[in-house]
Amino acid sequence: MRFSLQREVLLKPLAQVVNVVERRQTLPVLANLLVQVKKGQLSLTGTDLEVEMIARAAVDDAQDGEITVPARKWFEIVRALPDGSKVTVSQSGDKITVQAGRSRFTLASLPANDFPSIDEVEATERVQVPEASLKELIERTAFAMAQQDVRYYLNGLLFDLSDKVLRCVATDGHRLALCEAALDGGGGKRQIIVPRKGVQELQRLLEGGDRNLELELGRSHIRVKRDDVTFTSKLIDGRFPDYEAVIPIGADREVKVDREALRASLQRAAILSNEKYRGVRVEVSPGQLKINAHNPEQEEAQEEVEADTKVDGLAIGFNVNYLLDALTALRDEHVVIALRDANSSALVREASNERCRHVVMPLRL
Repeated sequence: MRFSLQREVLLKPLAQVVNVVERRQTLPVLANLLVQVKKGQLSLTGTDLEVEMIARAAVDDAQDGEITVPARKWFEIVRALPDGSKVTVSQSGDKITVQAGRSRFTLASLPANDFPSIDEVEATERVQVPEASLKELIERTAFAMAQQDVRYYLNGLLFDLSDKVLRCVATDGHRLALCEAALDGGGGKRQIIVPRKGVQELQRLLEGGDRNLELELGRSHIRVKRDDVTFTSKLIDGRFPDYEAVIPIGADREVKVDREALRASLQRAAILSNEKYRGVRVEVSPGQLKINAHNPEQEEAQEEVEADTKVDGLAIGFNVNYLLDALTALRDEHVVIALRDANSSALVREASNERCRHVVMPLRL
């Protein structure tokens, strides 16, 4: 096996697949990338047995073959080479040589036959989705996924597919983020939960733009195909809670407020909030929001923000981090906070549409 290509052209697919490789592995071969050269095309595969990433690039001066190469060492070598250098990779016996200019590195390899492959995805649904839409859906919801929760089905992102709409939903039991996008082609009805690592790798991979991605949903896998990359992840085998039941109904006391002004006020108030509970008290009165925070050292912060509202005499406590995360994920200049009473969740959305909604549970202060 042998191939040559520019450093920058090699670095991109390497960077895409190297993150999938865990630093600590159960099998030595999982520390390696599967390198395959066939008909002038290089394909690099990394996996941790849960998530698999295959990146492709065209190469010059190619001889077909396949081998596995230590992922991080190879990536670090290529990253450290000077810009614009031409990299030649060749195999002799069980060693791999990486050459660029006056630099030469010899790496140990393992046979390609040892490399595990994820089973073929038997797609039950295929959906075309614009890359920019999927990127936005994940960016605006993934932060609300649980981390290492015993309710394992919360440690991932729900993809809820129904007639011509794809929704992404995440919740950790204290807050919920939901965003949806229209699809051109109709999809079947299907719910899948993509695990946290898969979501993070997918988020890193997506570049936006007008390209369409193909999503293949199988019984236990999701596969995302783009011309230069194929991403596969196992799914979480569990049932996601009925998230629509969490979205508050009858929250008719609305407060419209400048998103950036509210965000800045909350950030300032958060400095003096209790480090453990991160609680702030939000008081609504006609034309304004008051934000109060205090901590065990008897320190106190008070902020006032102009608001378009007729609600009077409503005070409600929140974890300030959850409110800030929701405001960061929204894009509009103005947001609407819909409230019912001091013991009910708040619904936060953009003033111009309801495509993305965030539910934040109240905190007893």
